[in-house]
Amino acid sequence: MSSVLPMDLLTYWNRYAEAPITVEESRERGFGWTQYDRHGPAEELLGQPETSLELGCGTGDMTAYLARKNVRAVGVDISPVQIEHCRQRWPQDGAEFVCSDVLTYLAGTTQKWDAIFSNWGALWFTDPRAWLEPVRDHLTDNGVLVFSCAPPVEGCYGAQGMYGNGFRGRVLPVQRWAYSPEMWEGVLRNVGFLEVYAKVLEAPEPDNLGTLIVQAWAR
Repeated sequence: MSSVLPMDLLTYWNRYAEAPITVEESRERGFGWTQYDRHGPAEELLGQPETSLELGCGTGDMTAYLARKNVRAVGVDISPVQIEHCRQRWPQDGAEFVCSDVLTYLAGTTQKWDAIFSNWGALWFTDPRAWLEPVRDHLTDNGVLVFSCAPPVEGCYGAQGMYGNGFRGRVLPVQRWAYSPEMWEGVLRNVGFLEVYAKVLEAPEPDNLGTLIVQAWAR
């Protein structure tokens, strides 16, 4: 994402600050990558990191979960309302929450992480040409990148436009980037990720939308 966002776009992300589930429900649910409750893999896709960075942390549930597992966990989000809500929602779990555009945040630090991840978050809404190298360069040796998002509509790849306020509100363009698993593997390998696994995990009901999950190691 750009380091400077129109206020309307910040408002768009701010509105997601209200968590759909309570703290107690989040603790019970645990870590997940898909849009379906208790479906698919959990934090094991991250390996056993000592440090983690979530890009586009939203309500902070996954970052806080890792912090409770004694991971030094940082969550970054562009929305100041989201970050304030994260801090209020998880005050004693040991997670760090930072309000920043993810590219600005990465450009301003030399720290590296064992796991960088995005759970239906910022990496889906940011041009891969902008984030691929910064993310790779902030992984430790044997560090892993993991992200999940919706699979593409067949035949529709690259930047996908949508109107954040629907078809009747003020014009608010929002972009997402969609690639097939094979395309993601090629894109990631082209910038130095040596080992890449990408697949679409089927939904609990086969006719429903699945989840695209990607793992990649740079070294």
